[in-house]
Formats: sequence, structure tokens, C-alpha cells
Amino acid sequence: MTEEPVLLTVDARGVATVTFNRPEVNNAYNGALLDGLLRALDALERRADLRAVVLRGNGRHFQAGADLAWVRGVRDQDAAANERASLVTAEAVRRLNEAPCPTVALIRGACIGGGTGIAAACDVVVAAEGAFFAISETRWGLMAGIIIPQLVDAMGVRQVRRYALTGERFGAQEARRIGLVHEVVPDDRLEAEGARIVDAILLNAPDATAQTKRRSLLVARSTLSADALDPLVREHAAKRQSDEAAEGLASFAEKRKPAWYRG
Repeated sequence: MTEEPVLLTVDARGVATVTFNRPEVNNAYNGALLDGLLRALDALERRADLRAVVLRGNGRHFQAGADLAWVRGVRDQDAAANERASLVTAEAVRRLNEAPCPTVALIRGACIGGGTGIAAACDVVVAAEGAFFAISETRWGLMAGIIIPQLVDAMGVRQVRRYALTGERFGAQEARRIGLVHEVVPDDRLEAEGARIVDAILLNAPDATAQTKRRSLLVARSTLSADALDPLVREHAAKRQSDEAAEGLASFAEKRKPAWYRG
């Protein structure tokens, strides 16, 4: 198996599959995975024959959020390096959200933190019955600001306020109820349901589909300009370098409750 953190294939129909390929850490994202995702998006944007993109995780989990070892390494660098890391993360989710062709996420196992942002940025989300979700950044003294726009679009602000403020895990059926997921299927039917949805997409005219998606985003004001993205990036990066983040990441590494817990 290749060691590339993101795998990309495109079949004869113009259907791309993007696979997160860090199964040893539950596909948690680091700089290499984010760079790989952006390279995959670059390659796909150059293809005139692209009809759909399927996102999946290699192994037992879809995407378990940020690799906290990588986060600790980034936070020890200067402010500019932290802003670059946040910008790459934000750009990956923004470009998925605004991709011209339909995107389909197939969620198995964990979909945590930034993984929920990736799911929210996709047009169609199918989850296996055993999948679970959490917007858990505040547990580690971090914040999910750069994915909040996509989460609010998918779930509504009321549900984001609950799950981003509590960090609670929730299952696939709850994710469907609140709008993050469209369909829940038995674990062994996940790939087949994804294939069925892709086939439905392929029946539709490609340019009409792209125009429909673009108009939907514009009507909902769900696109982000550089000016709108910049404060999200700066806020996200600054929080990573805060005292709270230092304590939250230390509590994770030491497998203990954080100092702010008063239970």
C-alpha cells in the first residue's frame, strides 16, 4: 500500500475517489494530509470530465479530526506558521464546499472535529449505522471556528450551539436527525449506497448540475471570500497558541482531566 496520506483515483465515468490514508491514526489530519487533499483538489479542478467526487477513509474510521501531536508541534512555532496551518485547513474545507461537481462523503467509524467540517462541506453524506460524530475542539482548549460556517449550513446554528459547546459524541441517527447526514445504512451497505447516489448524479446534465450547486450556495450565502476567511483563520491560529490549548493538549497527552474541569 502506498504511504501517501491521500489517495486519488478517477474512473472512466469521471467519478473520483479521494481516500484519507492514515489508518494507523484513524485518518487524523496533519500538514501532510491537508497538503495531499489540496493537491488532489488541484488535480481534479484541471479535469474537464469530472462528474462526482467520493470521499472516504481507509480502515475503520472516516476522519478523526486533527492529529494532536501535529497540533502540538505547530503551536510551538511562530504566529505566522500557525496562521499558515489554519489557512490550509480552512482552504481545504472551503474548496470542498465550493467544488463545482457533487461531492459524496461515506462515513464509517469516527467523524470528529475537522472531519465533521469535511462532511458538512459535502453535498451528500451517507453514514454507516456504527458511525459516530463530535465537534470536540473545545475539549482541548481549541476552537472550531474555521468549520463553523459549513456546520451551521448543514446542521443549523441551534444544533451547532449544542454540539460544539458540549463536545458530546452523537451517533449516525442523531446526525441524520439534525441534518449533518442524509442517509444511514447498515455498515456493509455503505459503499453500495454511495454507488447508488453517484449513479443518480450521473443521470443529470453536468453543467446544469454545476450551475444548480453554485446557485444554491449563492442563495444561501454559503461561499466565503478571502476577506471573510481571514478573521476565521487568525482566530483559529491564535487559539491554538493560547494557554488553554497548552493545558488541553497536555491533558490529552497525560490522559487526565484538564485543569478547568470542576466535576
